[in-house]
Amino acid sequence: MAFDIKKILTKQQRQSVLNAILTPFSWVYGAVVWTRNWLFDRGILKSETFDVPVVSVGNITVGGTGKTPHVEYIIAALCRQYRIAVLSRGYKRVTHGFILATDSLSPKDIGDEPYQIFRKYNGLIQLAVCESRRKGIRELLKIDPSINLILLDDAFQHRWVKPKVNIVLVDYTRPPFNDRLLPLGQLREPTQRLLQSDIVVVSKCPSDIAPVDIRTLTENLGLFPYQGLFFSNIRYADPVPVFPVPDPELSTLRWLQTSDTVLCVTGIANAKPLVRYLRTFPATVKVMHYDDHHYFTRADFADIFRVFEQLPGQRKFIITTEKDMVRILNNPYYPPTMRNIIYYIPIRIGMLQHEGSDFITHLTRLIEASEAEIN
Repeated sequence: MAFDIKKILTKQQRQSVLNAILTPFSWVYGAVVWTRNWLFDRGILKSETFDVPVVSVGNITVGGTGKTPHVEYIIAALCRQYRIAVLSRGYKRVTHGFILATDSLSPKDIGDEPYQIFRKYNGLIQLAVCESRRKGIRELLKIDPSINLILLDDAFQHRWVKPKVNIVLVDYTRPPFNDRLLPLGQLREPTQRLLQSDIVVVSKCPSDIAPVDIRTLTENLGLFPYQGLFFSNIRYADPVPVFPVPDPELSTLRWLQTSDTVLCVTGIANAKPLVRYLRTFPATVKVMHYDDHHYFTRADFADIFRVFEQLPGQRKFIITTEKDMVRILNNPYYPPTMRNIIYYIPIRIGMLQHEGSDFITHLTRLIEASEAEIN
């Protein structure tokens, strides 16, 4: 006979049962990660170094900590000072091996996040994807010997390459010291691995973060004095049409009224900050959320527009993220007749000044430092 476990156990009891089931798997996962890191730390597994400075931007948790916007922040600050190449794995692409980004490729060829970066900085950087970061770096340097700075996207766990600078992002809303290893929590690495980074950035901070919160985070992270610690937040720009339209009806969210409705459609790891931001405006906000990196199908768009048509509102708009935009823009199933109502919200990173520190100055100093200065 079927029974409803919710009627038998409280939410706290159900969580306790789930934790008991997952704990052995978390121990096994932790043992595997510890063994792998020990083999690299002892030199049994060899990390490769390159003559060109390599900067890794990664994290120790699953889910979005803002790696791509931070990579873009570094590119924007340094692309006129260095010949930059960006190398990513190209998550969820349909291709394999080394692929150099060109105008003829789509998000399915190189992945949505690399495509977003390439679309924004095409002509200023080289960008490639490859499962093997070592092979990818060699191929990039072979194609363009003028490259003098390589950014590795999401490579903190990829220890076959030894970066000159390791940048690790941690989410302000999900601090690692309150988390547990997979699958009990969202940690890909134990928190002690933060001590092997050169820079830690606490991302997604409130713009009005209090000094006491900064002190608490600093103490709980427990970094060494020589490690750089910085704080950043997300800053939203005005909406931009996903498809070129002659006279956009929604040039700023400030034009939204109580009689308007917004359907927020996302396929990212954490859409809550965007939803919270949209709800600071007078319009009604409805949310449809899909898995991270989701490629929208014909059926998805049929569902989206069925919901959209049923929504009340004097004016109705669909708003999505920049990462989703690149997948929608290149999607053959998006209805041409609905192109004038969909917008995306660009985001950029703002570094919060803390005790006069400057992230780019600190990063540049590490990039330019000699091996003697580093050691």
